[in-house]
Amino acid sequence: MESSKKITIKRSLIAFAIVIVASAAVFLLIPSNYYVHRALLHMMPKIDQYTIFENRIVAAGDPQPWDIADDAFDRKIPQQFEADFEKYETVAFLVIQHNRIIFEEFREDYSPLSASNSFSMSKSIISLLVGCAIDDGYIKSVNQPVGDFLPQWTSFDGKILTIKDLLTMSAGVEWDESHNSLFSKTTEAYYGKDLWKLALTEKLIEKPGVRFNYQSGVSQILAFLLQKATGKSVSEYASEKIWTPIHAEQDALWSLDHKDGMEKAYCCFNSNARDFARIGQLVLNKGRWGLVQVVDSNYVKEATTPATWLKFTPKSEPDQTTPPQTGPCTFYGYQFWLVDYKGLHIPYMRGILGQYVFIIPELDAIIVRLGKQRDKEYKHEQEYTKDLEIWLDAGIEIINQTTSGNGN
Repeated sequence: MESSKKITIKRSLIAFAIVIVASAAVFLLIPSNYYVHRALLHMMPKIDQYTIFENRIVAAGDPQPWDIADDAFDRKIPQQFEADFEKYETVAFLVIQHNRIIFEEFREDYSPLSASNSFSMSKSIISLLVGCAIDDGYIKSVNQPVGDFLPQWTSFDGKILTIKDLLTMSAGVEWDESHNSLFSKTTEAYYGKDLWKLALTEKLIEKPGVRFNYQSGVSQILAFLLQKATGKSVSEYASEKIWTPIHAEQDALWSLDHKDGMEKAYCCFNSNARDFARIGQLVLNKGRWGLVQVVDSNYVKEATTPATWLKFTPKSEPDQTTPPQTGPCTFYGYQFWLVDYKGLHIPYMRGILGQYVFIIPELDAIIVRLGKQRDKEYKHEQEYTKDLEIWLDAGIEIINQTTSGNGN
């Protein structure tokens, strides 16, 4: 028979476990912790998760198909890249040159009609909408104070917070960007149901317009500002000013924090590879689509020019013995990333699971990659994960093959 001491220990452990389970249950039942329950249920974000959220339609009011090259479907991914395409679970790869599709491949069960989450590529769409709102007179300029629209964010230590500070990720607010933490603000924004309440926790803690610090909450403030300035939902304004004028072939879905709520504007614009490519083509065309100037060309130029007046300190590499030196921000504009790669100056949109739209003016080309994973290793000088080089090299190789006529 068990000794009384062992029985006592066993009962204590059982009681402790009951207390833990009960405490966890109570914690999850608290309304403010609703997002934790959803995060535990669904785990890390996935590209096809829009079905678990309420969504608002971004209407494609005048759909028109892309021009497609005769041999666009005859080519294959160059063999040297095949292993990496599989490793990172690529589901769509699209190359456009001279305003027509020259290569297109879909994997798994994805097709030209399959919707995928843009994740942070949607930040670039928000930026273009700010340009449209300036054209429409809703916003005076990027130098207008944020407090004119949202008095909750005014100044810090005498420095006024401007729209440009939001666009360039230099707002100086308090926001935990960690995607791997259950209790980060980014996780709460994704799985929660009150973005405005969460936005109000973004307190100014340092002078804006001084230091680059990537924060999804800053893009969400921009969206609230757009909504206030235009008097329209972000989705409605996106349909009117961008999605319809660029002749998107399908309605997009923008996920909301709750029914009839606010767009998760820092992420969660759901569309397909061909229509994502149109955003890239719009930027390549300097804001013009056909005969229509959709976004002012000067704004597009500013948006894709690095904010070098901002300070940036790279993260240390694992084998680095000396601290990294603070220098200028050379890789980010107005919610667009920028990379100098093999002599090419490339603005691009990107999402956390390896969603990319690359804009290559020197080649008059767009490369779109959608997938479920990206590399974990960063090249910190230009703040990109190293899989970026795979997609650029593969797309450029396809362009070179097309130009030379030597296909696979």
